[in-house]
Amino acid sequence: MTRIIGVRFRPAGKIYYFAPGKFHIKKGQQVIVETARGIEFGHVVMGPKEVEEDQITQPLKSVIRLANNEDRKIEERNREKEKEAFQICLEKIRKHKLEMKLIDAEYTFDNNKVLFYFTADGRIDFRELVKDLAAVFRTRIELRQIGVRDETKLRGGIGICGRELCCHTYLSEFAPVSIKMAKEQNLSLNPTKISGVCGRLMCCLTNEQETYEKLNSRLPSTGDTVTTPEGLRGEVQSLSVLRQLVKVVVTLENDEKEIREYKASELKFKSRRKKNDMRLSKEEMKELVALEKNEGASKLDNV
Repeated sequence: MTRIIGVRFRPAGKIYYFAPGKFHIKKGQQVIVETARGIEFGHVVMGPKEVEEDQITQPLKSVIRLANNEDRKIEERNREKEKEAFQICLEKIRKHKLEMKLIDAEYTFDNNKVLFYFTADGRIDFRELVKDLAAVFRTRIELRQIGVRDETKLRGGIGICGRELCCHTYLSEFAPVSIKMAKEQNLSLNPTKISGVCGRLMCCLTNEQETYEKLNSRLPSTGDTVTTPEGLRGEVQSLSVLRQLVKVVVTLENDEKEIREYKASELKFKSRRKKNDMRLSKEEMKELVALEKNEGASKLDNV
């Protein structure tokens, strides 16, 4: 067993693991650690715990020290310097007339490197820009192109639910999201209603997906033929997934039709999981194919 702590370097960023070493570290404290980018200031988000060695990527680095007041002042100064660096980089981008959108600037704790995050439609030749920036800051410069999801994660905002964006507050990694999730949850396939601030499918579609899959597996599909408890044959008119109720148009003995509501458990029908009824139509695919592009792994957290 190995004793570890979980450390984050930015809000809602990926959690990295370090060995606490000789220090008694608690959740909520700040620590100074060594990463691939150099010495960094991090926040402990997971207190010490024992895990199996095969669950940890080796080598596991140890905490250098608990952050002191001087370290916190350095971190605050770095945050102020980032604002100035952002403005300088913007001016240089205009000077070189580059088709790129600057999103954020970040200093490493030891000032060994300045990172600039940007978005662009294609590849950008920023070699001259890097030379200009290196002459100004006299340190290592790294320009990192990110996707629209990462941009939204950095900037933050308010979602259509009225709450602060999940990716900016607690979602450390982006989960794959697909159009089929929206269809499974019987949501409108209007792109404006199922896409987030970033323009991609809303990450929260994954939150209830497992529940809907389980509930839908117990229901027939709209248009299916079912057998009622009275032995009548009918066609499914509508479904209430959460209440597990089914409205069925049944044909009575006098050939009259009547709409009746039943519990799904009372009906006999073929399981929808045996049919590929979640397949999208060609029209739906044409309209929504752009939304289903997954940005892949986040390019923000490369510690």
